[in-house]
Amino acid sequence: MKLKGLCILSAFAGCTLGLSATTHAAETFCSDYDAVQSAPTLNKPAQRNFRNWGNRYLSWVHRPFHMVHDQIVREGSAATIVGKFDYSSVLHKDLENEDVHVYLYGTGSQNWEYLGEHRTNRDGKISVNVQKPQGDYVVRMVVEGDHSEAIGYLTVVAEGRKAVLFDIDGTLTLSDFEGVGDYLGIDNADMHNYADDVVWEYVSKGYQIVYLTGRGYWQAKTTRDWFNRNGLFGWHLRTDANQDNPIKPDTQQYKTDYINYLKNDVGLDIVRAYGNADTDVRAYAAAGIPPSDTYIIGEHAGMDGTNAVEGDYSLHYVEVAQPASEAGCSWR
Repeated sequence: MKLKGLCILSAFAGCTLGLSATTHAAETFCSDYDAVQSAPTLNKPAQRNFRNWGNRYLSWVHRPFHMVHDQIVREGSAATIVGKFDYSSVLHKDLENEDVHVYLYGTGSQNWEYLGEHRTNRDGKISVNVQKPQGDYVVRMVVEGDHSEAIGYLTVVAEGRKAVLFDIDGTLTLSDFEGVGDYLGIDNADMHNYADDVVWEYVSKGYQIVYLTGRGYWQAKTTRDWFNRNGLFGWHLRTDANQDNPIKPDTQQYKTDYINYLKNDVGLDIVRAYGNADTDVRAYAAAGIPPSDTYIIGEHAGMDGTNAVEGDYSLHYVEVAQPASEAGCSWR
């Protein structure tokens, strides 16, 4: 199954893994990995001095920790893509009142589309409005002052698109605490055995993958790095955009609210959800995902009638993921 993941990653255009396309009256497309992965080299804007000398100093002495919130919307809807720019893994000093250039490439693109020059606000944020047809798009936001950048993704789906949802810490990784070490750069969070195979099995069958994590928004960059190191593509990723209080975030309510958005506003049909914590069990149930479609690994496995994933994902991969039906979408 490692070869299956490599096949998807390296040869999207000619590798369908034996799946047959299914066409509906209102066609639903599978994720367009090829369009995103084949983006050409981006010619960045001319680099100019920061508007504020303090920001220039900030960029000299601290690493950038910029991020773009992935967005997923229903076909026909506009998306607001938010970028957040700051420096230092500890201080997270916002980059205020500086210019950022935004570019987009994806389904149907021939070249990078320029979405304009935007100035960060007092929170180091910019917002970009865009409306695109059904498909997948990569967004790059480049800081004019030092050419540091952030990357995120826009996904536009048809109503009824079938999806599988994954928590990350303790669900894909071995424990809830490994992400902290990964963020601090002192560890590479280990993955449960066969967790990546389970994800790729659903990808190969055409499901929309959603990673819904309680990690704060400032961990988006290191989370994407972790995906890359472990052979997983990193979208659609949702970190907690409102986690300004990392000591006591309301993770359960945040997850319930976002799942309700995915179901009610985007129109996703979430057929399975994976987690490990009691907050996952309660959040999924509160959002209307039945226990029969919920899979829990770790100490809370089987809680409240959910399906228990025992040990690692090796048996689950063979007995549950592999026999799953295809999602019924069309490969481009």
